[in-house]
Amino acid sequence: MNGTGPDARRAEQRAWGWYDWANSAYVTTTGTVLFTPYLTSVARQAACGPVTDGCDADLSVLGIAVAPGSLALYVVTLSTVASALVLPLVGAIADRSGSKRRLMAGLAWTGAAAATAMCLVAGANWELGALLLLVGNIALGASLTVYDAILCEIATPDERDPVSSRAWAFGYLGGGVLLAVNLALVLGHDSVGVSEQSAVRISLASAGLWWAGFTLVPYLGLRDRPPRHVVDRPSGAMRRSFGQLAATIRDARSYPLTLTFLLAYLFYNDGIQTVIATSSLYGQEQLGFDTGVLVATILLVQFVAFAGALVFGRIAARVGSRRTIMAGLVVWMGVVLTAFVLPEGELVPFLALAVAIGIVLGGTQALSRSFFSQLIPTGREAEYFSLYQAGERGTSWLGTLVFGLVHQLTGSYRPSIAVLVVFFVVGLVLLRRVDPRRAILEAGNVPPRVV
Repeated sequence: MNGTGPDARRAEQRAWGWYDWANSAYVTTTGTVLFTPYLTSVARQAACGPVTDGCDADLSVLGIAVAPGSLALYVVTLSTVASALVLPLVGAIADRSGSKRRLMAGLAWTGAAAATAMCLVAGANWELGALLLLVGNIALGASLTVYDAILCEIATPDERDPVSSRAWAFGYLGGGVLLAVNLALVLGHDSVGVSEQSAVRISLASAGLWWAGFTLVPYLGLRDRPPRHVVDRPSGAMRRSFGQLAATIRDARSYPLTLTFLLAYLFYNDGIQTVIATSSLYGQEQLGFDTGVLVATILLVQFVAFAGALVFGRIAARVGSRRTIMAGLVVWMGVVLTAFVLPEGELVPFLALAVAIGIVLGGTQALSRSFFSQLIPTGREAEYFSLYQAGERGTSWLGTLVFGLVHQLTGSYRPSIAVLVVFFVVGLVLLRRVDPRRAILEAGNVPPRVV
């Protein structure tokens, strides 16, 4: 760990974990709860005019008919396609950088600015909303690429599962705290003299400001480190970055088990991210719940996920992270199949399903991050995490595309949610093929005590 003692390392680990707290406000308040249905309502007003009841008109986007209910899903898909081009370059630059914390913070503040500006989306101005969502999601994925790579610098192999799990739990707690404040504002908007739409816009701005403000903690608490084992290139910085990217793609074939895990993660995390991104839309449009119920339910998920991430971290310490992730995927299969048959307007079954989601949500994601960190060759952490981030929260592409297409073809969100079980099945099958000890050794790393 570059000469740092245990106390200094723990201090950096605590500072590092604050970025989960910072960005979870955007992921939860904006990405999961408020902005998808809000952008859908704005798009519907643009397509139909002031009277939207019973209207099924489409938007025209570059001459293509797009259903207002699918617009946000397609923007998320586009952001991930763009991320596939941007994030590897960010990773290559980060691996050559002597200040990952500055790069991470700059990307975070770019995303936070877009998130804050979402409060300006109003009326029928869906174009601004789509652009800001695109920028926010790309900046989030880029900042997380650098953030995740820093874990390899501040934690030993035995520390990564608990450090990642605690940070992820802390993030869900932070997202839940702000969401609770926004819940009070949205539900009590009359008492403070604002409309529900204004309350939603204020909440969107608060998520961006939260993201920006708390990013200062890791920015100030982490220390700079020189790059390790990077490919030497004599030309300019951009050409050196592309040279390292090409070398990483070429060399990745030497780590087939690492690539197998990445493929597994791409599938099952697409399923997770699609559930997260569409849960409020499904609850509002298919099950008939209003915004207040949806925000309260997501708030419940946040606090349950806080405990779930900690519990999964403890289970992984006993049986290993891969086995624990696999058990979580089985639960995810049950979640999407149950969602398919949920009755409309019945709150108790909806809340029970939310509790199940919370239990597995934080744990599967936190352990996936720490497990992958063990499979990366030294000096290429950020570039490999850039590939990892292509399937991370807010940047899934195949799942949201399938969800949107199935809805457009069938006119119902039920078959859209049911088809997501395929992503978890494929992810589980691929994950079973990864021998964790062998994969860690092939990457040149030291296995933790329990794998």
